Amino acid sequence: MKRLFLGIAGFLVLAVILVLALIPGILDGQINRVVEHEPYPLSAETRTLHDRLVIADLHADPLLWARDLRKRSSRGHVDLPRLAEGNVALQVFTAVTKVPAGQNYESNEAASDILHWLLMIQRWPARTWGSLIERALYQAWKLERLEEQAPDQLRVIRSRADLDALLAARAEGATVVGGLLGAEGSHPLEGKIENIQRLYDAGYRLMGLHHFFDNELGGSLHGTSGEGLTPFGREALKEMERLGIIVDVAHSSPAVVEDTLALATRPLVLSHTGLRGACDSPRNISDDLARRIAAKGGVIGIGYWEGAVCDPSPENVVKTIRYAIDLLGADHVGLGSDYDGAVSVAFDTSELAVLTEEMRKTGFTEEEITKVMGGNVIRLFRANLPAE
Repeated sequence: MKRLFLGIAGFLVLAVILVLALIPGILDGQINRVVEHEPYPLSAETRTLHDRLVIADLHADPLLWARDLRKRSSRGHVDLPRLAEGNVALQVFTAVTKVPAGQNYESNEAASDILHWLLMIQRWPARTWGSLIERALYQAWKLERLEEQAPDQLRVIRSRADLDALLAARAEGATVVGGLLGAEGSHPLEGKIENIQRLYDAGYRLMGLHHFFDNELGGSLHGTSGEGLTPFGREALKEMERLGIIVDVAHSSPAVVEDTLALATRPLVLSHTGLRGACDSPRNISDDLARRIAAKGGVIGIGYWEGAVCDPSPENVVKTIRYAIDLLGADHVGLGSDYDGAVSVAFDTSELAVLTEEMRKTGFTEEEITKVMGGNVIRLFRANLPAE
């Protein structure tokens, strides 16, 4: 009988281990979906044009998930093989470090954190379970490790020199992708200015101020206070600019965006969004604030999911891009997919040529396509990244 009980106990332990091993992949597959569709038809002219574009995406979150990004996956939206298939030259890999229950566009309290359980299930180091700065540092390590394991597929971009070397290699026929590290909100600072230097040293070159909740820097677009920059937020902004970190106002409250525009001495990025005039969603920035970001030399990244563009079809994503160009000018619009950010999309990064096809079909000039698909982002990064 004792042997029977031991056998049953062993079986249950193995069953639990198996379930825990499967859960991360199941969650990833359910949360980061690509809507089923037939292959998108592409003209020969589109393929030729797309293959010579320098493509850049301002926001994707694959570092959060338990995927080997060296291998093409059937889950999610981004990995190195699919980036190469989509001809992506530069991908911002954004570190997500805290997500509130619900992820409501209208209002969220800052207290809850559903990532805690996901990180435990994915067997992240114990130091990350309760520390936001450690979560950010661990994702920086993941990107560095990926570069070490796949140097022919990925180069981490920390400076203008790195970016120029990447572009030169690609001009000579290399398919290597540049990965620039960004932070989805500045709550990993944990209220300490000195942590900006720690994140910079770890490779962060773009930092959002907020995510779905208010933090020490000020109010979130989806928080409860609606406040602008706090004294700590103003100090943090100055330190980011001193170090050469590009500031991202995605998810920030309108008051924070206004305060940041008033204080910033360099162009801002709004990495992933839609525009209220094209899609009246509480997730999106107002047309007026978008114009003011553009007027100071910034770039707005247009997303591909329902909350950003209402209808996430390729046709409507391109309609939103057209609206943005007409509103802001062709020099201030880019791509901001929010891939792997718990969104459903109509195409993954390997299928980006569908946007080139739709832009060509709807009368975009080649200059407009070149700027939106990556030219504007590359220009802004070359002008604002540290030189070395």
